[in-house]
Amino acid sequence: MRASSKQSIRTPIKNIWGITIGLLVILVALFFLSLSLGASSFQLKETWGYLLYGEGEAVIGNIVRLIRVPRSVGAVLCGSGLAVAGMLLQSALNNSLAAPGTIGVNSGAGFLVVAAAIFFPGSFMAKTVFAFIGALLAALLVFMIARKTEGSRSKIILTGVAVSSLLSAGSDTLVTLYPDSVMDRTSFFIGGFAHTQGRVLIYVWPLIIVSLLVAWLLGKQMNVLSLGDEMAESLGLHTKRFRFLLLFLAALLAGASACIGGLLGFVGLVVPHIVRMVIGTDHRRLIPLTALAGSVLVLGCDLLARVLFRPFELPVGILLSFLGAPFFLFLILKHKRRVEQ
Repeated sequence: MRASSKQSIRTPIKNIWGITIGLLVILVALFFLSLSLGASSFQLKETWGYLLYGEGEAVIGNIVRLIRVPRSVGAVLCGSGLAVAGMLLQSALNNSLAAPGTIGVNSGAGFLVVAAAIFFPGSFMAKTVFAFIGALLAALLVFMIARKTEGSRSKIILTGVAVSSLLSAGSDTLVTLYPDSVMDRTSFFIGGFAHTQGRVLIYVWPLIIVSLLVAWLLGKQMNVLSLGDEMAESLGLHTKRFRFLLLFLAALLAGASACIGGLLGFVGLVVPHIVRMVIGTDHRRLIPLTALAGSVLVLGCDLLARVLFRPFELPVGILLSFLGAPFFLFLILKHKRRVEQ
């Protein structure tokens, strides 16, 4: 048992570096394609010439600088933030099905973002703060109910569904009562980057980068937590405080990501599982590779959403749902087979 446990955590370094370099190459390639392709497509040399030398037509420069650079950077930040938020929630709740979209974190952020749009119109800072508070309160509510009822993994997810439904109903109520204050409600709740602006990223990117760095620094303690509460406590880890810290970071990442791309689903569920299956369970390696893989997934889906039905654009949240929902069902069936065995 010990040998198999160590084998699941220790993946050969050359494989880790190979995967990391491969993901970086894919991400860079997708980034430049994202700047060039869309409703109006340019040749890569035109995009490259503008970025490096400022050469080219003014219309190309404006589209690349004002629309596609913020959109692509937003997709990278949002993908990494949501993917790592999902991994933090799975670790804090000890539940492989936990993610911002499955336990109500996204709905909590969405509810208070709608409230901020109504009561603090035009204030992006208010939306950012409210998104974080809503995400944190939803995560804490699910966590407290799970501890109070000593619920199983399935009960935690059901609790998240109930909390999500309640908060979504609250959002719908606010939109019904104040329809003129929430004009972009549909695009926000579906999720996408069509309206991402540079000024939004200026406020949000430090929150996501710092949170990702802190999460990576906590990788060793997350490995200890995965051994179980009793073992972790015996090794000197205060599990209650540490779980709250993980929830805090997950809420910060999910709330900041919601301010960029709306309520994108399944990123925080799909990416951690895929990365974990490939490289093992050592969180010191999982965190950076999960962030990288999340960026690749979201940026790639955003690019596909733009080019599949040109000149029309499919919201990236819909494409992610098409990919994520079957994977979620697969995880449920896999968990059911384990219980039966």
